[in-house]
Amino acid sequence: MSVKIGLIGGGGMAAYHIEGFQRAGAEVVAIADMNPEVGKSMSEKYDIANVYLDPQEMLDKQADLDAISIITPNKFHCPLALAGLKAGKHVFCEKPPALTGAEAKEMADSAGAAGKTLMFNFNNRARPESQVMMDYIKAGEVGQINSAQAKWCRRTGIPGFGGWFTNQALSGGGALIDLLHMLDLCMYFMGYPEPKHVLAQTFDDFNSDKSFKGPWGIPDREDGVTDVETACHGFITFETGQVLNLQISWAEMVQREEVSAIFQGKEGGGMVQRLFGVDGLDETAIDTCQVFKQEHKTTVNKDVVVFPDESMGRINSAANFVDAINGKAEPFNTPDQAVKLMRIIDAIYASAKTNAPTQP
Repeated sequence: MSVKIGLIGGGGMAAYHIEGFQRAGAEVVAIADMNPEVGKSMSEKYDIANVYLDPQEMLDKQADLDAISIITPNKFHCPLALAGLKAGKHVFCEKPPALTGAEAKEMADSAGAAGKTLMFNFNNRARPESQVMMDYIKAGEVGQINSAQAKWCRRTGIPGFGGWFTNQALSGGGALIDLLHMLDLCMYFMGYPEPKHVLAQTFDDFNSDKSFKGPWGIPDREDGVTDVETACHGFITFETGQVLNLQISWAEMVQREEVSAIFQGKEGGGMVQRLFGVDGLDETAIDTCQVFKQEHKTTVNKDVVVFPDESMGRINSAANFVDAINGKAEPFNTPDQAVKLMRIIDAIYASAKTNAPTQP
């Protein structure tokens, strides 16, 4: 069927959502944004017929909507998703799923009760490299994955000072909750095992140094709040015996920005990596996807070559949402996985606060 979608928020990710939805045959028929200029601009650019200031008004008046897409600060993900599910709509939501594990669980329960699809924009799962790597994993090429390393480290990448990204009440956290993608991707490769213990530490260095601001993000707010971490390091054990360590930062003394999910299995290993020459500028990026094997008594590193995806999976992720609704594809992520991820993030913050291992 032709799925009709309403956008909530016209921020930077909206263009990717729209292109992905349209690629899968859906129609974007409405947008709600509290800034009238944003709504007007988006409606003109993408030929969106209906524009609203209030998301609830859109839900009330657009009975023809099959789904909504949420592109807002993190604080509003849960209440908007619950409102959409209550109205009988499928929901596609930007990451992170929510502020906490409890909120994510409420969203998952609501989706189950409504019988609707709830998905999140974990776009790095939808990258061609990640999907090919999953083909190797599903085919048994690497065997049981024992350990993994999740890394997204920036040297100068704070996304604005005093805006919602750096405001704990609006964002739920800093670098960790913003750059959770490689943590999610490693767990995706590992089969999303049940976490057992978390030991972690966070750091807030450079939180007032404007030279550590990234080349994108949102404008600084002189009267705003900056009370979140700029870096996080941690170690996770799972009930399966698997382990994962993570290194995530907006601002840390590293040579260059690195985005990578690396794992070691009983039959082989793998790496999906993106290295930036300059923080946050995609045209400087070098992408690598490799599978590591021992074959015929010889060390073999297989270079996996895929078509480049400048959107880093964002378009494919949105298209997958529509295909999942229509029964044409399995969803790239599930509500239960989102709950597990947010429980881990809760535990990471708790461990950093108490300086002790924490059970998610």
